[in-house]
Amino acid sequence: VNLARETLKGLLVHWLAKRRQRHGTQASANGDVVSGKDMTARSSAHSRIEVDGNAENDSLVYPPFEFSTVSPPSIITEGSQGGPWRKKITELDATEDEKDFPLWVLDCVLNNRLPPREKTKCSFYLHPCEGSAVRILTQGKLSAPRILRMHKVVNYVIEKLVLDKPIDSLNIDGTYAAGLGGQPQHSAGGEGSLRSGLKPWQKLRPSIEILCNNQASQSYVLSPEMSLATVRAYIWKRPEDL
Repeated sequence: VNLARETLKGLLVHWLAKRRQRHGTQASANGDVVSGKDMTARSSAHSRIEVDGNAENDSLVYPPFEFSTVSPPSIITEGSQGGPWRKKITELDATEDEKDFPLWVLDCVLNNRLPPREKTKCSFYLHPCEGSAVRILTQGKLSAPRILRMHKVVNYVIEKLVLDKPIDSLNIDGTYAAGLGGQPQHSAGGEGSLRSGLKPWQKLRPSIEILCNNQASQSYVLSPEMSLATVRAYIWKRPEDL
């Protein structure tokens, strides 16, 4: 059972009943005409999960979610065309402008459909920059949660791709850069620095920059705090894998 859908139906059960009363008779799924009163009673008695391509397939019938009418919860909404308003769920009388409700809420309550689920993972490739001495030990498409941040990708590059020998014997004279894109990127350049005050193990850590975009003129050094989802939406801006 999808708890989010059932919760929405329970919160808007009074609004839906008033709406059906206002709209009068409606055609049922099999073509029969049913009165708004009968439809309201049927909806209140059962909440049926219909088979939908975007939702979990479930043909069982569940009892409706019921909320207190003594201390009913309130719904607060704010539309782009109007000001914010708040009403208790028992005060909704179907005179509200449906534009004040998110479309996905109406689609869920009226049509029993859920918005398509977003992919929780993001696929991407790692390539060494052109002219870089880094040797990629593992090639192919990688996959990680969309919320993964770039500093985690940097750690992966250092630990899995760059460090093919113990860190204490690693030559860290250069700055390495790995491009996130379909083709190798130009290195951001510059020499690795051993800043004063760093601990010995920090001095042995190579400096890595992650770039994004296929063309060198449009290459973009990604912030360590950026997530894969942010890079894909605002930097990469393409349907293909990063």
